[in-house]
Amino acid sequence: MRPDIVIVMTDQQRAGLTRRSGYAVDTMPFVDGLAARGTDFRNAYTAAPACVPARTSLLTGRFPSVHQVRQNSNAQYAHFQQDLLDVLRNADYQLHFAGKPHMHRGVEDFDTYAGPYFHTQGPARNAEENAFDDWLERLDHGVADEPTPYPLETQLPYRITTDALLAIDAADPRRPGLFWVSYPEPHNPYQVPKPYFDLIRPEDVPDRRSGPEATEIKGGTYDWLRKLQQEKRPNYDHNWRRYAANYLGMLRLLDDQIRRLHEGLAGRSRPRVTIFLADHGDYVGEYGLQRKGAGLSEFLMRIPLIVTGDGLEAQQRDEPVSIVDILPTICEAVGAPIPDGVQGRSLLPLAQGADAPDEEFGSIIAEQGFGGRAYDVIERPPLHFAYDGPTFDELNTVTQSGAARMLRSGRWKLVVHADLAGELYDLDNDPAELVNLFDDDVHLAVRARLLHQLARWQARLTDDLPNGNYTPLRLPHNWRWAPRGEHHEHH
Repeated sequence: MRPDIVIVMTDQQRAGLTRRSGYAVDTMPFVDGLAARGTDFRNAYTAAPACVPARTSLLTGRFPSVHQVRQNSNAQYAHFQQDLLDVLRNADYQLHFAGKPHMHRGVEDFDTYAGPYFHTQGPARNAEENAFDDWLERLDHGVADEPTPYPLETQLPYRITTDALLAIDAADPRRPGLFWVSYPEPHNPYQVPKPYFDLIRPEDVPDRRSGPEATEIKGGTYDWLRKLQQEKRPNYDHNWRRYAANYLGMLRLLDDQIRRLHEGLAGRSRPRVTIFLADHGDYVGEYGLQRKGAGLSEFLMRIPLIVTGDGLEAQQRDEPVSIVDILPTICEAVGAPIPDGVQGRSLLPLAQGADAPDEEFGSIIAEQGFGGRAYDVIERPPLHFAYDGPTFDELNTVTQSGAARMLRSGRWKLVVHADLAGELYDLDNDPAELVNLFDDDVHLAVRARLLHQLARWQARLTDDLPNGNYTPLRLPHNWRWAPRGEHHEHH
């Protein structure tokens, strides 16, 4: 019997902020319970630190430079042979979506579609929900310094969960289903009602690794983003602990809604594979920054990723994996072929407890940049600036110009830019990435090895599409660096 596939996605949730992952505050006890019962991928990475490129990578199993969606405004140009919806539709799945889309698929592609929800609005069923959405809009993506003056039931995660439960109850029990629930939180605006507002007092928020002084150390786009945010909201970082406290409260609010969702799913008698993940992270005050924007730091790139289901192991895995691995994992879970052009690797054998070939899972890459030369601080391009001041919705993306690639391999992190200096960090000794070792003579051998690994990844990610008469040689699970001699698959 083919399993139901459940995808629970949050927006801008940084890894490492739950009790199970070592954080001092118990933010997501139910999700931590899922991690304890399933496979907890502790080194999972997004493909890009922006919503639409990352979500397109999830759907297509391809990196942004290949699916060609490298910014939040061009989802309609996604390039692929088959994506997740095609695969599941061909396998006779019913398709249900509730929440924030930010993707190349729309209402007509699903059997039921509740949305679109975005960060300050969603389909409203009554005057109180309308009033809450208007209040969110007036908050201007900022930080609320008081509890939200509307009840929990008006919050977008609650409304999205309600919509998802209606779809679950109405779904055909004879057919497997995709149930994709996509929450806009904990993305800004940063607000929560009681009792979540009181989960932790600002003065009790754990210290951050680095403050505003770090942007001067890192320089470049980090320093520029800090100055842009200061220009938009003078002295905003003085309130960073309130911002962080709201963010942590939002995580607990989400956790309660995810628990509610799972209680509703229990009524389905089919086996189930559940994937919990985020599209990318949030600074949460690190470097004196909010939201996202500059760079490829671990705070933005690492995401939670938990896979649970019948026949899957309860375990923690430390291999570096990616959001692009979700599509091939689902393909293998439902017995469907992995489409041509997919660059991700199935994680199903890992979730079943199998060993991972070190060559295949010893490193991972990610991307940033929507093209062109990286903007300089003296430049004020249209869209990002209005009336000589930064527009808040866009001040983060102006620092995502140009093109960059990162590689994570063990304790090492390499970042290469098209037109800026290189970066090399020892994450064991420098988790905030403040000591750049790229030009350090002592680390020349490490740099050379990582550059070679990055070059191999770049060769691997050359697009195989469009198909021609030649037949690419594929290995099982799309593990292209698996040991020679394994059974081959032809497509």
